[in-house]
Amino acid sequence: MKIIIAGAGAVGTHLAKLLSREKQDIVLMDDNEEKLIAMDGNFDLMTVCASPTSIAGLKDSGVPKADLFIAVTPDESRNMTACMLASNLGAKKTVARIDNYEYLLPHHQEFFKKLGVDSLIYPEMLAAKEIVSSIKMSWIRQWWEFCGGALVLIGVKMRQNSTILDIPLSQMGKRDVPFHIVAIKRGNETIIPRGDDMIRLYDIVYFITMPKHIPYIRKIVGKEEYSDVRNVMIMGGSRIAVRTAQFAPDYMNLKIIESDPARCNRLTELLDDKTMVINGDGRDVDMLVEEGLKDTEAFVALTGNSETNILACLAAKRMGVRKTVAEVENIDYIGMAESLDIGTVINKKQIAASHIYQMMLNADVTNVKCLTFASADVAEFKVKEGSAITKRKVKDLGLPKGATIGGLIRDKEAIVVSGDTQIQPKDHVVVFCRSMMIKKIEKFFN
Repeated sequence: MKIIIAGAGAVGTHLAKLLSREKQDIVLMDDNEEKLIAMDGNFDLMTVCASPTSIAGLKDSGVPKADLFIAVTPDESRNMTACMLASNLGAKKTVARIDNYEYLLPHHQEFFKKLGVDSLIYPEMLAAKEIVSSIKMSWIRQWWEFCGGALVLIGVKMRQNSTILDIPLSQMGKRDVPFHIVAIKRGNETIIPRGDDMIRLYDIVYFITMPKHIPYIRKIVGKEEYSDVRNVMIMGGSRIAVRTAQFAPDYMNLKIIESDPARCNRLTELLDDKTMVINGDGRDVDMLVEEGLKDTEAFVALTGNSETNILACLAAKRMGVRKTVAEVENIDYIGMAESLDIGTVINKKQIAASHIYQMMLNADVTNVKCLTFASADVAEFKVKEGSAITKRKVKDLGLPKGATIGGLIRDKEAIVVSGDTQIQPKDHVVVFCRSMMIKKIEKFFN
């Protein structure tokens, strides 16, 4: 597959690194040669120093033969123009990074397709939705819904009062449990578990289950004393903060702490009365306490500085806040953030890459999610008639090591998958695998 990425910024370079491991034909283009030098010798890809809005530059990059053209420069209008030109030159599919929520409205999508922009991606909005999902329950690290919410994936850190520690999963399965453990994150290792694996103290365990069984999981992992989230404090008035406030449920009370007075005025214009905007330095712990930090169930750090966000979450934890979320855009800091036990980490580069990666797959995939901590991906496939996945029971399919099927939806009914499950055409199947393995899995669904 020939893929051209226009824009060697944070999202573009992260995506290029990921896709180069897949042995795809990758071209990374940018008009800043310095940005390209670091990528040229270290990864299996080609770089082209040219403007994404130059017709000659697009031709030199091979756009007329491109299967996928991705424009992810910081400039929205430049991305749109580049996609229109690329489509006109012969690119089969185009994706533009945008900053305007209006463009995503359903009645605008057909208009943009006619112009040559097939898909739009708004990383800040995707990050905000993930933040809102993660703060709905103070005891959950990550939350992801499949098939319209019929199945959910939740990540939970194990503490001493969990009742499922040090028990082989095969024994746990004999109890007819209403969940499937699809992955265990232990230190820097991600385990796709087998029957003889056991859950250890401080593991982050990923469950796939139905919403009605979440209280049961909450009980067995020992999190019943965690209070529900009602009061949320956000440090930093970024675009992600604005979208988080807009997507948050009505029952939540939000406070945004922002140091720039002009930005505070703008936030007041953008947000409704349920969100209080406070002008102040979010690094000032005394000020945070004065504004009610100790009565806050969730603290979200969204400044432009990863270190500041990590330290702020650590301070909030020490003040008794159970749920903290940090935006960490420096990939190298994500492991450190987990080792410090700060809670949920948000990285918009990885979130954007997950959505773009979905567009490369030939199978019918409706959802791809990159799990920040676990170095793993989870995807929702729709099963086609005659596909290999329908030929045998799950235990006999020969799925590659590092992959597991967590659950499925059949006729709107959620089913937790076991080794004896027989997958049928039209099922929606949730697959969990190590990072960047989805291309190996999709052959079972074609």
